[in-house]
Amino acid sequence: MTPRIATTAAELRGDAPHGTDGASSPAAGPGAAPRTRAVVMTMGALHEGHAALIRAARRTAGPEGQVVVTVFVNPLQFGAGEDLDRYPRTLEADLAVAGKEGADVLFAPSVDEVYPGGDPQVRLAAGPMGEVLEGASRPGHFDGMLTVVAKLLHLTAPDVAFFGQKDAQQLALVRRMVRDLNFPVTVVGVPTVREEDGLALSSRNVYLSAADRGTALALSRALAAGERAVAHGPDAVLAAARAELDAAAGLRTDYVALVEPEGFTPVSGQRWRGEAVLALAAHVGGTRLIDNVPLRFGTGSGPAPAAADAGGAR
Repeated sequence: MTPRIATTAAELRGDAPHGTDGASSPAAGPGAAPRTRAVVMTMGALHEGHAALIRAARRTAGPEGQVVVTVFVNPLQFGAGEDLDRYPRTLEADLAVAGKEGADVLFAPSVDEVYPGGDPQVRLAAGPMGEVLEGASRPGHFDGMLTVVAKLLHLTAPDVAFFGQKDAQQLALVRRMVRDLNFPVTVVGVPTVREEDGLALSSRNVYLSAADRGTALALSRALAAGERAVAHGPDAVLAAARAELDAAAGLRTDYVALVEPEGFTPVSGQRWRGEAVLALAAHVGGTRLIDNVPLRFGTGSGPAPAAADAGGAR
């Protein structure tokens, strides 16, 4: 099916399954259960990773619910010298992907629609968790991300919102924002989708030359090396991952970190027990890539289970 396209908040409200104010209300008919609206937020250039999010949203919403996919390249989360202008914009192709996977509505607002007064003077602050790893490498990125996610949650008024675990720090921050600010939404994380060769799917992969793509495989090899070292403790995990990246010619490592999954504080010491995230970022040619894998230390050490919902708030 072809999703309906909405470009304004007014059009989106008119498409709401809950009534014109976006607030949940029972479906037509006495005793009928409320219909579920699920949202998948993207910056477009949809690939199989996004498709997995849309499919998960469709399963949760069910045949009577509604799936909204947002396509908005958010200028607030791009820093100076980053790729805002060259970021791929493929709306027609995105519409086809969204429709194939079961989306009902594609919300593709303009910058003026999302930020009608220009750059917003009032923005959300990501706090300490937003100042490490990606936040340290890209100052202000997470403030811009949370600001637009908050706006899109207000505009789309979903019951459930789906985010990829590939952006683990983003997912953790969205969950924290939803909990701290009492957003009435459940946040669901969906496992990372990879190519057959192990490369995590990303809209930025289109920037990679054939040679760069081969180099980029060092990221997934580093994560696999870290997984294999879990039984030997956190220090061994970090050393194994770093060694794999250091051995890759043409790759410039930004960070390799082992952090706990909720606050993204560093995991250290060989006696650490519990879940952690091995996260890394590197530059391949002119493209910056990130990847991560959840791990568990202690009893049953190894990759952490890929839970579809690991602590969303409602």
